[in-house]
Amino acid sequence: MASGKDLSVVICGGAGYGVQTVEDILAKVLKRSGYHVFATREYMSRVRGGNNSTEIRISSTPVDGMVDEIDLLVVLSPGVRENIRRRITQNTVIAADRSSVGEEFEKTDGAFFDVPLGEMAKEAGGAVYANVIAAGLVLGIVDASTDQAEEYFLSRFGKKGDKVVDENRSACGKGLELGRSIADKFPDLAPPKKDDTSSRRVMNGVQAVSLGAIAGGCDFVTAYPMSPATGVLAFAAQNASDFGLAVEQVEDEISAVNMAVGASYAGASPMVTTSGGGFSLMYEGFSLAGVAETPLVVHLAQRPGPATGMATRTEQGDLNLAVHAGHGEFPRLVLAPGTIEEAYSLTARAFEIAHRYQVQSVVMTDQYLLNTFRDVDPDDLIAAKPDKCLVTSGPGYRRYEDVPNGVSPRSVPGLGKGIVGCDSHEHDEEGHVFEDFDLRVRMSDKRFRKGELLKEDFVPADIRGPENWTRLVLCWGSTGPIVSEALRDLKLPDTALMRVRQIWPVAEDVAAAVERADELIFVEGNHDGQLENLIKSVTGRSAQGHLRNYCGLQFSVEQVRMGLSEILG
Repeated sequence: MASGKDLSVVICGGAGYGVQTVEDILAKVLKRSGYHVFATREYMSRVRGGNNSTEIRISSTPVDGMVDEIDLLVVLSPGVRENIRRRITQNTVIAADRSSVGEEFEKTDGAFFDVPLGEMAKEAGGAVYANVIAAGLVLGIVDASTDQAEEYFLSRFGKKGDKVVDENRSACGKGLELGRSIADKFPDLAPPKKDDTSSRRVMNGVQAVSLGAIAGGCDFVTAYPMSPATGVLAFAAQNASDFGLAVEQVEDEISAVNMAVGASYAGASPMVTTSGGGFSLMYEGFSLAGVAETPLVVHLAQRPGPATGMATRTEQGDLNLAVHAGHGEFPRLVLAPGTIEEAYSLTARAFEIAHRYQVQSVVMTDQYLLNTFRDVDPDDLIAAKPDKCLVTSGPGYRRYEDVPNGVSPRSVPGLGKGIVGCDSHEHDEEGHVFEDFDLRVRMSDKRFRKGELLKEDFVPADIRGPENWTRLVLCWGSTGPIVSEALRDLKLPDTALMRVRQIWPVAEDVAAAVERADELIFVEGNHDGQLENLIKSVTGRSAQGHLRNYCGLQFSVEQVRMGLSEILG
């Protein structure tokens, strides 16, 4: 059970049972009650049926990674998935309605606590309120603020009338009583409240990417819906008027990227949001942006492939896809945020760099990060002031002027009197098409000089550990916080962690740290070790060990801790 600082709660239910509603209630009320919260959602690729779940860590200190340990399992409907069942231990408290789940938990470990959710929901106003009772149950166990729960229901359901608000309050109250009775029986279950979380905000990965793009100056979002990236498109559409966004859902990913390239040429600051299968269709348009030197940001939300793979699960299998995207050769920036805060700041950074150097930026997330939420400090959400780096064109303006650093003065049609050329063919400085072999070399070299600037103006890696470390554990993206917590638990005096945030070009600090290390160990969510192979191709250094996960679920802290313990000794 909880070790005094942390309570791990898993809530399960079939599609339509409101697991996401429970998650939202708990996130808001727990944070307002003085707890730190972290949650990650898991759902099956079905419109109806199946069984979905959310894991919520409730803590007296900030937490940022999923664990296997389940202190409290709340079951809303029968049919709990096997990957949840095998995480039940003798220390798990199972709260479920026996009349609903029957003998499903008779042969499992754990302490079963019969809670008549169905009967109590009817008393509160209908079966639909079972999820609110479940939320109240968790709030009662941790002795959350009743006033904050009341305020939540008023703010969320006030427009639906007093009856709906009162029924939700009644359901939550019944759950609170249940939770307090469980807490009386298991007094060590709840973590203490030690922190002032009043100034912190609860944010999920979708919101972080979306708001980071807006902070970076994004004014146009286009996509063809594809999970797990669809949430970003939906957020943009829902909030378009508030942020001055143009949002277009198009017929396919080819249209999406070409529309974005055209918008960028005209002066917009576009983002395309997609997953691996969609990005594969964008290669030609992505290359068009490369030769035309039009700034473009692609949000690449990873899920397991090949093909449709596991559409609602997570993986880190698209690193090679992003680094080598497109046909032909042209520089690009690939960033991989690992936290909610970085999803915000690095997405904004992607726009900054795309405009500064007239290149294409790829922001790599995954299903796990996008569907994760936690409380964050708003002061940690950092972004530079947007700047499209445009110039007013005049007579004799040449869009692709061959300047020493490769970054030609960029204008757009209508900003001045000059002609702004653009073509998908190789072109001269004005944008006219010539099949000239010397011109080809000159313009290609000009573009790649911008690639050298990306190596100098890089996003630094996050390196943490003892000052005199000799062994280096490397990871990227959403695995970062999980590996960090595992290493803190291991307390290895000679081992540091490096979270690589700029995947491409490989930055100088990454190469220097790799060169310094006596041993390299990589932790990645893919089969082939894509970061490991990329680092080796650049530095020549081979890894002495690796830990890989590609089952469709994210690493847990325990899984990484055990794996690294075996590798590092």
